[in-house]
Amino acid sequence: MPNPVLHTRGLTKRYGATLALDALDLSVEAGEVFGFLGPNGAGKTTTIRLLLDLIRPTSGEALLFGRPPRDPAVRARIGYLPGDLVLDPRLSGSAMLDVLDALRGRGAPPGDARRRAELCERLLLDARDLARPVREASRGTRQKMGLVAAFQHDPELLVLDEPTGGLDPLVREAFFELLDDTGRRGRTVFHSSHVLSEVERTCARAAILRQGRLVVVERIATMRAALPRRMTLRFDAAPPDDVLRAPGVAVLERDGGRVVLRVGAELGPLLAALARTPPLELVFPEAELEDAFAHLYDGSAADAEDASRTPSRVAPGVRSTRTSEPAP
Repeated sequence: MPNPVLHTRGLTKRYGATLALDALDLSVEAGEVFGFLGPNGAGKTTTIRLLLDLIRPTSGEALLFGRPPRDPAVRARIGYLPGDLVLDPRLSGSAMLDVLDALRGRGAPPGDARRRAELCERLLLDARDLARPVREASRGTRQKMGLVAAFQHDPELLVLDEPTGGLDPLVREAFFELLDDTGRRGRTVFHSSHVLSEVERTCARAAILRQGRLVVVERIATMRAALPRRMTLRFDAAPPDDVLRAPGVAVLERDGGRVVLRVGAELGPLLAALARTPPLELVFPEAELEDAFAHLYDGSAADAEDASRTPSRVAPGVRSTRTSEPAP
């Protein structure tokens, strides 16, 4: 197997008595669009700053392209959008993009002007926005400038920290399409967010961080398939016992002929029972990943487990692991 583009081993960061990141083991392979999920304060930005050598670890290590992130040659291969983007308010948008391109280091080839123009067009960043001083730009316009700066030199690795902040829905959709194109071209993306739907939309695999600890690394499709789902049924009389008692089924609500079930991954016995007594109505929506992550993000639900330092804080049916699976 080729070396991962991004790899951490025991990566830890302490600020005095505060443990911001606890022994993170993580690998991201070339060509992955990888999600990094967690609520605000989970340690996502700390991880990114360690990956980019903006801060140094207390212990452990991070490697990008098999080398320490402080290596200037490594930095030239990365595009970065910080979650707390700050641009020089005195410069025009165009001059700011030039400065950020030049910061990649001596010997790095300049960004392609045609690619910058294409990115500006896709993200609806027009010439008037680029001609005005940054101080006159809206938050959304500044965020678009940051995205163009991250993508304009066609980096091999993109590290994006909350990339959609301040973007309107139309530009968010354009960003998602850009991310899809980037993954198809074999570039690697590390997409950090606290918004589950964004990572679900763009990533095949994701890691979940909570209170500085890795909770789970899994493929999004596997997470979804393993989650319990709700099924709502309506019968013309009382629901049959073989439906209510089918393996893997729990009754959540019942009102006359209407019943709401929680259904596990194994549907065979339930479907066989329904074939014998077909319902008048059946509603069976896709599982909501939000339900799983609500459990992970609920501090009160996991305090006891924190004390025992188990990494098993996952929704029922979702397997927890301290290390990543092979890339899809």
